Amino acid sequence: MSAPAVPLSWRSVAVLGMASLGGLMMLCWPLLLRVPEARVDPPFLFLALLPVVVAVVLAELSEGGMDARVLAVLGVLSAINAILRTVSAGTAGVEFVFFLLILGGRVFGAGFGFVLGCTSLFASALMTAGVGPWLPFQMIVSAWIGMGAGLLPRRVSGRAEIAMLVAYGVVAAYVFGLLMNLSSWPFLLGIQVPGHEGSLSYVPGAALMDNLTTFLKYTLITSTGSFDTGRAITNAVAIVVLGPAILTTLRRAAKRATVTAQPRSLAEPG
Repeated sequence: MSAPAVPLSWRSVAVLGMASLGGLMMLCWPLLLRVPEARVDPPFLFLALLPVVVAVVLAELSEGGMDARVLAVLGVLSAINAILRTVSAGTAGVEFVFFLLILGGRVFGAGFGFVLGCTSLFASALMTAGVGPWLPFQMIVSAWIGMGAGLLPRRVSGRAEIAMLVAYGVVAAYVFGLLMNLSSWPFLLGIQVPGHEGSLSYVPGAALMDNLTTFLKYTLITSTGSFDTGRAITNAVAIVVLGPAILTTLRRAAKRATVTAQPRSLAEPG
């Protein structure tokens, strides 16, 4: 198993943790705070701060951790992911961007996966004119998917590894849809779904469990059985068909990529 291309020092772990906590708060704050007003406006200050947080994370992870060859691999994978997302366009949930993100995170490690998730979604947004208030959320959630792939057990190999990655790809597809719904649902007014009685809108000031139950109903009805399932099937098929060959290619590239400065890894004693 190749060593991660972006080694994680304790400081990098702390920065990743703070960035993830900030992203999670930006997603969940309407559920955690009592908002007395009849409507909730998007947290534009949070949206402005999230790219800054992501930039700090990228700077921390790349500081002495990647040489030119690793940066080249990152650039190539980001470009391929951007093109794949442009081609697939998310029709019926068919998106090819996530399977390569999962494989890249698996081979190069959690830090590389986090960076790849950010750069892939940012590059694809520039190519498709998809820059908007949703982009920071797409970047942070995709970064979590790449980071999670890098944190999977390293001892698993062969067919068991492919099965593990398929299972992770399916779970990641549903989690992505769930969190992206959460990023926009509190700001949608008057949500009515045919066949369902009552509104599925966020209610400012309501109890946490009431809003959470409404949100889960909204997600199950609007995306879980359609877009999210299509994304899950795409991930599973792509990993089964293309995964072994791509893993082999990426691992060969990882062996040739060297790290210019090795920070103290988590496994080393203090």
